[in-house]
Amino acid sequence: MWERVFDSMVRRLIVRGRLTITDPDGQRRSYGPGGGLEAEARFTDPGIYRRLCTNPELALGEGYMDGTIEVAPDALYDLLALLIVNRNAGQFPPWIRGIDRMRFLLRRWAMKNTPLTARQNVAHHYDLSDDLYALFLDEDWQYSCAYFARPDMTLEEAQEAKKAHIAQKLMIREGDRVLDIGCGWGGMAITLARDFGARVVGVTLSENQLERARARAEAAGLSKRVEFRLLDYRKLDETFDRIVSVGMLEHVGVPQYQTYFDKVAELLTEDGIALIHTIGRMEEPTAQMPWFNKYIFPGGYVPSLSELAPAIETSGLHGTDFEVLQGTFHYARTLEHWRARFEANLDKVRALNDERFVRMWRFYLVACEAAFDSTRQGVFQMQLTRRQDTIPATREYLYNPPVAAPRQLEAGE
Repeated sequence: MWERVFDSMVRRLIVRGRLTITDPDGQRRSYGPGGGLEAEARFTDPGIYRRLCTNPELALGEGYMDGTIEVAPDALYDLLALLIVNRNAGQFPPWIRGIDRMRFLLRRWAMKNTPLTARQNVAHHYDLSDDLYALFLDEDWQYSCAYFARPDMTLEEAQEAKKAHIAQKLMIREGDRVLDIGCGWGGMAITLARDFGARVVGVTLSENQLERARARAEAAGLSKRVEFRLLDYRKLDETFDRIVSVGMLEHVGVPQYQTYFDKVAELLTEDGIALIHTIGRMEEPTAQMPWFNKYIFPGGYVPSLSELAPAIETSGLHGTDFEVLQGTFHYARTLEHWRARFEANLDKVRALNDERFVRMWRFYLVACEAAFDSTRQGVFQMQLTRRQDTIPATREYLYNPPVAAPRQLEAGE
């Protein structure tokens, strides 16, 4: 029964390219008109048909993880890109659309992200072994979209360019007090202190990140200029000249957007500047993706611009610059670099985790890359101020700075 239901569902879904499925008995079936993307997969367990018909996105990821869906590692991108394209072009049956609608209606409950659940969600992803992240991130441990100012940049160069681009927008003055919300392993905070003379407070909910960030600041001789705290941003009660937040808003959740932007406004001095860097969706809001929320980012969500604008407007902050970094260029290429490094270090990854984890992490990296290549996603860089005249009237200051680059601080300054 479920095999017939699956066959009917996929024939209506795949309207671009071609998908070929080999069933557990060795029979091959093809779906779609052909041309463009083509992909193949093999099912090893008849039970996968029922799971794909009732919860396709979750079943696809879990099927790949446990081996009931077999795809060659170098062919996984083609499969996921094909499915993502047809997710928007084709049509799921009514019961799948109904489940998606219910998931959308319940998303505020699923993303309530209280201080307790936020801490648990962060630990799920970021308190994995740092040895894993060291295998695919750049030397500065930047775990967000790089900025490929030139197509031939290395990952290290593009991540440095990202930090420099953000620093230009922050217009940091030596001695400015800077807050880094969701500071990760400390790379941005250390850069702003070392290269721009800032005094930085970084907050994180990850114990692993806190430990490494503090060790890095100590090794760089910057412990007097950079302070890292294990703290929820909602508990801060100080003011800062500059606020930066890179790749953290995706963990805030829709119910907390107003709290987030109200807090940024509260913590910012009258002539302060904030720069929020987040993945963003250039289409209508949607439900959370079940596989990603179960295995990768519990409580996480990619916001649509229409969901962020009301909270910013109500907070009283001025939106002084909104830039969208092309997802197909900047983030897809970032993920391409991460995936290549991950695959090049598979022996070391397997020494840290079992094969199911390896397949889960590969699915995560490939799915994200395919999504940025095939959907209306990018990266929003939102510059916000308390006063509109805090920022120059033109963008010349970003690309033709009137002063020389700031000096680097000596160790111990």
